[in-house]
Amino acid sequence: MSKPLLFCLTPVKNEAWILERFLKCASVWADRIIIADQGSTDGSREIAAQFPKVTLLHNDSEGWSEPVRQRMLLAEARRTPGPKVLLALDADEFLTANFLTSREWCSILNAQPGTVIGIQWPEIEVNFSDLNYFYYPAILPFGFVDDGSDHEPELIHGPRLPMPVGAKMLALTEIKLMHYCLADVDRFRSRIRWYQCFEYLASKKKPMDLYRFYYKIRFVPSHAIAKVPREWVQGYEERGIDMSSVIRDRTYRWDRDVLEYFRQHGARKFKRLKIWDADWTKLRDELYPEEACKGPIDPRSKFDKFVHRWLESTQPDFSLYANPSRSKRLFNKCVEKTLGLLGW
Repeated sequence: MSKPLLFCLTPVKNEAWILERFLKCASVWADRIIIADQGSTDGSREIAAQFPKVTLLHNDSEGWSEPVRQRMLLAEARRTPGPKVLLALDADEFLTANFLTSREWCSILNAQPGTVIGIQWPEIEVNFSDLNYFYYPAILPFGFVDDGSDHEPELIHGPRLPMPVGAKMLALTEIKLMHYCLADVDRFRSRIRWYQCFEYLASKKKPMDLYRFYYKIRFVPSHAIAKVPREWVQGYEERGIDMSSVIRDRTYRWDRDVLEYFRQHGARKFKRLKIWDADWTKLRDELYPEEACKGPIDPRSKFDKFVHRWLESTQPDFSLYANPSRSKRLFNKCVEKTLGLLGW
């Protein structure tokens, strides 16, 4: 069997803060990088156009749609004949540089068509020039040795590539996928505020369930955090790629999108969501100065604010590394059940 081509499939919308680093790293291992850009206005398209391995697609869909972008990326990759390995990465996700020396890389190249590639997904924190990480315990499917299988995308947070029934998974243990979403904590918080609003409208999930899901990684004990091993970044840094600096522009597209939800549905609809750590009145006045006369935005009652404080105080018991006592777990569940009956 001939050596497969390696494809990196990446959706982009206003990722200039990290895109150049991503493309430099992906260019080390990928034969082709396919970018589906959804109307970026921050220079992302111009950055992507500078890299010879990039094929730049225009995603003109309105709003969030993982199915549209995933089908677009997959279809473009399949225009190239022959065997191929597909890795579906976001712009803030980086293969650890030890792929350059790990035997696992050969196992990827030699895997049979139809094989799903599973990778651990450590979260990366940037503290000045220090890189720290902690793990999601699961091995997640980010790659696929293409066999032409159909792909049935989900609206949000679903598999990015085909996962045929009964497919074999090649689970990597040395090579990781570093997730830089916590490199800019304010950006991360802006994004999960928007995620909550989107899912609340799209799927009618309960506010409490959305909070428990999206805020799991905010409560990680210090003993679970470690320094990033040198071999995860060394191969990139030896090629002159900066793996530790962060561009923080402090303005995030998700804040504008949430304000647009407020305009469409009214802020009151979202009062139970844990999105009120942002000063929405100030953000509105900055982005829409013509609306500054409308007064403050915070429709929560005292009870709503109390529930949000309770959720935050108990979230460590629901975090990735939690092990609360049985009595504490039962008490929290009883309170949650009661709140659920009240619409939470």
